[in-house]
Amino acid sequence: MFNLLRVVAQRLALGLFTLFIVSLIIASIVELLPGDITQAILGQSATPETVAVFRAELGIDRPVHERYIEWLKGMVTGDMGRSLANRREIAELVGVRLSNTLFLGGFAAAIAVPLSLILGLLAALYRNSIFDRGVNLFTLTSISFPEFFVAYILILFFAVKAGWFPGISNVSTDLPLGDKLFRTLLPAATLTLVVVAHMMRMTRAAIINLLSSDYIEMAYLKGIRPMRVIFHHALPNAWGPIVNVIALNLAYLVVGVVIVEVVFVYPGLGQLLVDSVSKRDVPVVQACSMIFAGVYILLNLLADIVAIVTNPRLLHPR
Repeated sequence: MFNLLRVVAQRLALGLFTLFIVSLIIASIVELLPGDITQAILGQSATPETVAVFRAELGIDRPVHERYIEWLKGMVTGDMGRSLANRREIAELVGVRLSNTLFLGGFAAAIAVPLSLILGLLAALYRNSIFDRGVNLFTLTSISFPEFFVAYILILFFAVKAGWFPGISNVSTDLPLGDKLFRTLLPAATLTLVVVAHMMRMTRAAIINLLSSDYIEMAYLKGIRPMRVIFHHALPNAWGPIVNVIALNLAYLVVGVVIVEVVFVYPGLGQLLVDSVSKRDVPVVQACSMIFAGVYILLNLLADIVAIVTNPRLLHPR
Protein backbone atom coordinates (compact mmCIF):
# COMPACT_ATOMS: atom_id res chain seq x y z
CA MET A 1 0.00 0.00 0.00
CA PHE A 2 2.85 2.39 0.84
CA ASN A 3 4.48 1.76 -2.54
CA LEU A 4 1.18 2.46 -4.28
CA LEU A 5 0.71 5.73 -2.38
CA ARG A 6 4.28 6.72 -3.20
CA VAL A 7 3.74 6.09 -6.91
CA VAL A 8 0.44 8.01 -6.84
CA ALA A 9 2.17 10.95 -5.11
CA GLN A 10 4.93 10.91 -7.73
CA ARG A 11 2.41 10.83 -10.58
CA LEU A 12 0.41 13.65 -8.96
CA ALA A 13 3.51 15.81 -8.53
CA LEU A 14 4.48 15.15 -12.14
CA GLY A 15 0.95 16.06 -13.23
CA LEU A 16 1.07 19.36 -11.35
CA PHE A 17 4.44 20.17 -12.89
CA THR A 18 3.07 19.31 -16.34
CA LEU A 19 0.09 21.55 -15.67
CA PHE A 20 2.45 24.41 -14.80
CA ILE A 21 4.37 23.91 -18.05
CA VAL A 22 1.09 23.84 -19.93
CA SER A 23 0.08 27.14 -18.31
CA LEU A 24 3.31 28.72 -19.55
CA ILE A 25 2.71 27.42 -23.06
CA ILE A 26 -0.91 28.60 -23.07
CA ALA A 27 0.04 32.06 -21.79
CA SER A 28 2.73 32.36 -24.45
CA ILE A 29 0.51 31.19 -27.31
CA VAL A 30 -2.45 33.44 -26.51
CA GLU A 31 -0.14 36.43 -26.62
CA LEU A 32 0.63 35.54 -30.23
CA LEU A 33 -3.04 35.66 -31.26
CA PRO A 34 -3.54 38.33 -33.92
CA GLY A 35 -5.88 41.23 -33.35
CA ASP A 36 -6.83 43.28 -30.31
CA ILE A 37 -9.98 42.84 -28.24
CA THR A 38 -10.19 46.58 -27.61
CA GLN A 39 -10.35 47.27 -31.34
CA ALA A 40 -12.93 44.50 -31.75
CA ILE A 41 -15.16 46.00 -29.04
CA LEU A 42 -14.68 49.70 -29.72
CA GLY A 43 -14.52 49.41 -33.50
CA GLN A 44 -12.06 50.75 -36.04
CA SER A 45 -13.22 54.33 -35.53
CA ALA A 46 -11.99 54.48 -31.92
CA THR A 47 -9.28 57.01 -31.23
CA PRO A 48 -5.88 55.91 -29.84
CA GLU A 49 -6.65 57.69 -26.56
CA THR A 50 -9.93 55.78 -26.15
CA VAL A 51 -8.19 52.50 -26.95
CA ALA A 52 -5.44 53.24 -24.41
CA VAL A 53 -7.96 54.05 -21.68
CA PHE A 54 -9.96 50.93 -22.43
CA ARG A 55 -6.83 48.74 -22.41
CA ALA A 56 -5.91 50.17 -19.00
CA GLU A 57 -9.43 49.49 -17.75
CA LEU A 58 -9.21 45.87 -18.89
CA GLY A 59 -5.72 45.55 -17.42
CA ILE A 60 -4.11 44.34 -20.63
CA ASP A 61 -1.69 47.25 -20.87
CA ARG A 62 0.59 45.72 -18.25
CA PRO A 63 3.62 43.51 -19.06
CA VAL A 64 2.99 39.90 -19.97
CA HIS A 65 4.76 38.40 -16.95
CA GLU A 66 2.73 40.49 -14.50
CA ARG A 67 -0.53 39.41 -16.08
CA TYR A 68 0.60 35.79 -16.11
CA ILE A 69 1.55 35.77 -12.42
CA GLU A 70 -1.74 37.39 -11.44
CA TRP A 71 -3.69 34.93 -13.60
CA LEU A 72 -1.77 31.95 -12.18
CA LYS A 73 -2.45 33.07 -8.61
CA GLY A 74 -6.13 33.38 -9.45
CA MET A 75 -6.25 29.90 -10.99
CA VAL A 76 -4.56 28.38 -7.93
CA THR A 77 -7.05 30.06 -5.58
CA GLY A 78 -10.04 29.22 -7.80
CA ASP A 79 -10.56 32.75 -9.13
CA MET A 80 -10.62 32.56 -12.92
CA GLY A 81 -11.23 36.29 -13.31
CA ARG A 82 -13.62 38.03 -15.64
CA SER A 83 -14.22 37.81 -19.36
CA LEU A 84 -12.80 40.73 -21.33
CA ALA A 85 -15.64 40.55 -23.85
CA ASN A 86 -18.67 40.79 -21.53
CA ARG A 87 -17.12 41.32 -18.05
CA ARG A 88 -18.91 38.25 -16.67
CA GLU A 89 -17.30 35.89 -14.20
CA ILE A 90 -15.42 33.21 -16.11
CA ALA A 91 -16.46 30.57 -13.57
CA GLU A 92 -20.08 31.37 -14.40
CA LEU A 93 -19.41 31.06 -18.13
CA VAL A 94 -17.45 27.84 -17.76
CA GLY A 95 -19.77 26.08 -15.29
CA VAL A 96 -22.68 25.27 -17.59
CA ARG A 97 -20.45 24.71 -20.62
CA LEU A 98 -18.26 22.24 -18.72
CA SER A 99 -21.31 20.28 -17.53
CA ASN A 100 -22.53 20.07 -21.14
CA THR A 101 -19.15 18.81 -22.32
CA LEU A 102 -19.00 16.22 -19.53
CA PHE A 103 -22.53 15.12 -20.41
CA LEU A 104 -21.58 14.64 -24.06
CA GLY A 105 -18.38 12.81 -23.14
CA GLY A 106 -20.22 10.60 -20.65
CA PHE A 107 -22.95 9.80 -23.17
CA ALA A 108 -20.35 8.85 -25.79
CA ALA A 109 -18.46 6.75 -23.23
CA ALA A 110 -21.66 4.93 -22.22
CA ILE A 111 -22.01 3.88 -25.87
CA ALA A 112 -18.37 3.34 -26.82
CA VAL A 113 -17.05 1.35 -23.83
CA PRO A 114 -19.62 -1.50 -23.79
CA LEU A 115 -19.66 -1.63 -27.59
CA SER A 116 -15.86 -1.87 -27.73
CA LEU A 117 -15.70 -4.61 -25.10
CA ILE A 118 -18.41 -6.67 -26.81
CA LEU A 119 -16.87 -6.31 -30.27
CA GLY A 120 -13.38 -7.03 -28.93
CA LEU A 121 -14.50 -10.16 -27.08
CA LEU A 122 -16.44 -11.48 -30.07
CA ALA A 123 -13.56 -10.69 -32.43
CA ALA A 124 -11.17 -12.61 -30.17
CA LEU A 125 -13.58 -15.52 -29.83
CA TYR A 126 -14.11 -15.74 -33.61
CA ARG A 127 -10.57 -14.81 -34.56
CA ASN A 128 -9.76 -14.64 -38.30
CA SER A 129 -13.41 -15.15 -39.18
CA ILE A 130 -15.50 -12.95 -41.46
CA PHE A 131 -16.93 -11.22 -38.40
CA ASP A 132 -13.45 -10.46 -37.05
CA ARG A 133 -12.24 -9.06 -40.37
CA GLY A 134 -15.43 -7.07 -40.89
CA VAL A 135 -15.25 -5.46 -37.43
CA ASN A 136 -11.57 -4.59 -37.89
CA LEU A 137 -12.26 -3.12 -41.33
CA PHE A 138 -15.17 -1.00 -40.06
CA THR A 139 -13.38 0.33 -36.98
CA LEU A 140 -10.14 1.09 -38.83
CA THR A 141 -12.13 2.87 -41.54
CA SER A 142 -14.02 4.99 -39.00
CA ILE A 143 -10.86 5.99 -37.17
CA SER A 144 -9.09 6.89 -40.42
CA PHE A 145 -11.47 9.78 -41.08
CA PRO A 146 -11.18 13.04 -39.11
CA GLU A 147 -13.92 13.92 -36.66
CA PHE A 148 -15.40 16.74 -38.72
CA PHE A 149 -15.74 14.46 -41.77
CA VAL A 150 -17.54 11.77 -39.76
CA ALA A 151 -19.77 14.45 -38.22
CA TYR A 152 -20.75 15.92 -41.58
CA ILE A 153 -21.46 12.44 -42.99
CA LEU A 154 -23.79 11.69 -40.07
CA ILE A 155 -25.50 15.06 -40.49
CA LEU A 156 -25.95 14.47 -44.22
CA PHE A 157 -27.55 11.04 -43.91
CA PHE A 158 -29.39 11.17 -40.59
CA ALA A 159 -30.31 14.87 -40.31
CA VAL A 160 -30.62 16.20 -43.87
CA LYS A 161 -31.76 13.20 -45.91
CA ALA A 162 -33.50 11.01 -43.34
CA GLY A 163 -34.55 13.81 -40.99
CA TRP A 164 -34.37 11.54 -37.96
CA PHE A 165 -32.13 13.72 -35.79
CA PRO A 166 -31.44 17.48 -35.57
CA GLY A 167 -28.30 18.70 -37.28
CA ILE A 168 -27.70 21.28 -34.53
CA SER A 169 -27.45 20.02 -30.94
CA ASN A 170 -29.00 22.95 -29.15
CA VAL A 171 -29.38 21.91 -25.49
CA SER A 172 -30.09 23.80 -22.29
CA THR A 173 -30.18 23.08 -18.56
CA ASP A 174 -33.99 22.99 -18.38
CA LEU A 175 -34.29 20.47 -21.23
CA PRO A 176 -35.69 17.02 -20.22
CA LEU A 177 -33.16 14.20 -20.15
CA GLY A 178 -34.82 12.33 -23.02
CA ASP A 179 -34.75 15.36 -25.32
CA LYS A 180 -31.17 16.10 -24.29
CA LEU A 181 -30.07 12.56 -25.17
CA PHE A 182 -31.94 12.76 -28.47
CA ARG A 183 -30.30 16.04 -29.48
CA THR A 184 -26.80 14.87 -28.52
CA LEU A 185 -27.03 11.45 -30.16
CA LEU A 186 -25.28 12.47 -33.40
CA PRO A 187 -22.27 14.15 -31.72
CA ALA A 188 -22.04 11.21 -29.30
CA ALA A 189 -22.10 8.79 -32.25
CA THR A 190 -19.34 10.79 -33.92
CA LEU A 191 -17.11 10.51 -30.86
CA THR A 192 -17.96 6.82 -30.52
CA LEU A 193 -16.90 6.04 -34.08
CA VAL A 194 -13.61 7.84 -33.49
CA VAL A 195 -12.58 6.07 -30.26
CA VAL A 196 -14.18 2.63 -30.53
CA ALA A 197 -11.36 1.22 -32.71
CA HIS A 198 -8.64 1.75 -30.07
CA MET A 199 -10.58 0.07 -27.27
CA MET A 200 -11.90 -2.76 -29.44
CA ARG A 201 -8.51 -3.66 -30.84
CA MET A 202 -6.83 -3.51 -27.42
CA THR A 203 -9.52 -5.79 -25.97
CA ARG A 204 -9.10 -8.19 -28.88
CA ALA A 205 -5.29 -8.19 -28.62
CA ALA A 206 -5.29 -8.69 -24.83
CA ILE A 207 -7.74 -11.60 -25.02
CA ILE A 208 -5.94 -13.29 -27.91
CA ASN A 209 -2.62 -12.94 -26.07
CA LEU A 210 -4.07 -14.72 -23.03
CA LEU A 211 -5.79 -17.43 -25.07
CA SER A 212 -2.35 -18.91 -25.84
CA SER A 213 -1.56 -19.30 -22.11
CA ASP A 214 -1.22 -22.72 -20.53
CA TYR A 215 -4.10 -22.33 -18.07
CA ILE A 216 -6.44 -21.29 -20.91
CA GLU A 217 -5.44 -24.36 -22.92
CA MET A 218 -6.06 -26.48 -19.82
CA ALA A 219 -9.53 -24.96 -19.48
CA TYR A 220 -10.28 -25.87 -23.08
CA LEU A 221 -9.02 -29.43 -22.50
CA LYS A 222 -11.40 -29.76 -19.56
CA GLY A 223 -14.27 -29.07 -21.95
CA ILE A 224 -15.23 -25.64 -20.64
CA ARG A 225 -17.29 -23.62 -23.08
CA PRO A 226 -15.33 -20.95 -25.02
CA MET A 227 -17.48 -18.06 -23.76
CA ARG A 228 -16.97 -19.16 -20.14
CA VAL A 229 -13.22 -19.45 -20.73
CA ILE A 230 -13.07 -15.89 -22.01
CA PHE A 231 -15.35 -14.29 -19.39
CA HIS A 232 -14.18 -16.21 -16.29
CA HIS A 233 -10.54 -16.96 -17.07
CA ALA A 234 -9.13 -14.69 -19.78
CA LEU A 235 -10.97 -11.38 -19.25
CA PRO A 236 -10.09 -10.87 -15.53
CA ASN A 237 -6.39 -11.15 -16.35
CA ALA A 238 -6.70 -8.82 -19.36
CA TRP A 239 -8.27 -5.92 -17.45
CA GLY A 240 -4.95 -4.08 -17.01
CA PRO A 241 -4.25 -2.99 -20.62
CA ILE A 242 -7.98 -2.77 -21.43
CA VAL A 243 -8.79 -0.38 -18.56
CA ASN A 244 -5.68 1.65 -19.36
CA VAL A 245 -6.70 2.26 -22.97
CA ILE A 246 -10.29 2.94 -21.89
CA ALA A 247 -9.10 5.65 -19.47
CA LEU A 248 -6.94 7.22 -22.16
CA ASN A 249 -9.84 7.27 -24.60
CA LEU A 250 -12.12 8.76 -21.96
CA ALA A 251 -9.58 11.56 -21.64
CA TYR A 252 -9.82 12.08 -25.38
CA LEU A 253 -13.63 12.10 -25.23
CA VAL A 254 -13.52 15.04 -22.80
CA VAL A 255 -10.73 17.09 -24.34
CA GLY A 256 -11.19 16.09 -27.98
CA VAL A 257 -14.74 17.34 -28.34
CA VAL A 258 -13.80 20.81 -29.61
CA ILE A 259 -14.23 20.01 -33.30
CA VAL A 260 -17.40 17.98 -32.72
CA GLU A 261 -18.95 20.75 -30.63
CA VAL A 262 -18.16 23.33 -33.30
CA VAL A 263 -19.67 21.21 -36.09
CA PHE A 264 -22.90 20.53 -34.18
CA VAL A 265 -22.96 24.01 -32.53
CA TYR A 266 -23.09 22.21 -29.19
CA PRO A 267 -22.94 24.64 -26.23
CA GLY A 268 -19.97 23.02 -24.53
CA LEU A 269 -16.56 24.10 -23.33
CA GLY A 270 -14.99 23.49 -26.73
CA GLN A 271 -17.45 25.83 -28.44
CA LEU A 272 -16.77 28.45 -25.77
CA LEU A 273 -13.04 28.08 -26.39
CA VAL A 274 -13.41 28.63 -30.14
CA ASP A 275 -15.73 31.62 -29.63
CA SER A 276 -13.30 33.16 -27.14
CA VAL A 277 -10.37 32.75 -29.55
CA SER A 278 -12.34 34.55 -32.27
CA LYS A 279 -13.11 37.38 -29.82
CA ARG A 280 -9.51 37.50 -28.48
CA ASP A 281 -10.92 36.93 -24.99
CA VAL A 282 -7.61 35.79 -23.51
CA PRO A 283 -8.69 34.97 -19.90
CA VAL A 284 -11.49 32.70 -21.11
CA VAL A 285 -9.15 30.96 -23.56
CA GLN A 286 -6.63 30.37 -20.79
CA ALA A 287 -9.27 29.07 -18.37
CA CYS A 288 -10.78 26.65 -20.91
CA SER A 289 -7.35 25.40 -21.96
CA MET A 290 -6.30 24.79 -18.36
CA ILE A 291 -9.51 22.89 -17.63
CA PHE A 292 -8.96 20.66 -20.66
CA ALA A 293 -5.33 20.10 -19.66
CA GLY A 294 -6.26 19.36 -16.04
CA VAL A 295 -8.92 16.83 -17.02
CA TYR A 296 -6.55 15.10 -19.44
CA ILE A 297 -3.75 14.88 -16.86
CA LEU A 298 -6.18 13.65 -14.17
CA LEU A 299 -7.56 10.89 -16.38
CA ASN A 300 -4.05 9.83 -17.37
CA LEU A 301 -3.19 9.64 -13.66
CA LEU A 302 -6.29 7.50 -13.15
CA ALA A 303 -5.16 5.23 -16.00
CA ASP A 304 -1.76 4.78 -14.33
CA ILE A 305 -3.33 3.97 -10.96
CA VAL A 306 -5.76 1.46 -12.45
CA ALA A 307 -2.94 -0.21 -14.40
CA ILE A 308 -0.86 -0.53 -11.22
CA VAL A 309 -3.79 -1.87 -9.18
CA THR A 310 -4.63 -4.50 -11.81
CA ASN A 311 -0.98 -5.40 -12.30
CA PRO A 312 1.03 -4.88 -9.06
CA ARG A 313 4.21 -5.96 -10.84
CA LEU A 314 4.40 -2.45 -12.30
CA LEU A 315 5.39 -1.25 -8.83
CA HIS A 316 8.60 -3.22 -9.24
CA PRO A 317 9.75 -2.66 -12.86
CA ARG A 318 13.02 -4.50 -12.24
